[in-house]
Amino acid sequence: MGDWLTVPDVATALGLDVMQVRQLVRDRALLAQRRAGVLVVPAAFVQDGRVLKGLPGLLSLLADGGFSDDEALRWLFTADDSLHDSLPGSPVQALRENRGTEVRRRAQALAV
Repeated sequence: MGDWLTVPDVATALGLDVMQVRQLVRDRALLAQRRAGVLVVPAAFVQDGRVLKGLPGLLSLLADGGFSDDEALRWLFTADDSLHDSLPGSPVQALRENRGTEVRRRAQALAV
């Protein structure tokens, strides 16, 4: 899954305080995991000083489709060549490349 950021690091990257980042996690705008007792967020979820475009809505869509947080994280970081024939990659990579429509369509198909 790549690099992980602690909540204070995410706060710095987003220009927020730690409590605001924790609220983003509670609101499912970001997903986090405990690693060695520390709450961490995938670094890929932060881009250009903001939460990755389209991520909060996608996380809601996945949750509505029955995905647990762990399942959603696994899906987001698993390569999916069907997202685009000439630009394969993981759903999170597609989001980072502004291909959110393809990712949402794929997530909706999984939820059916």
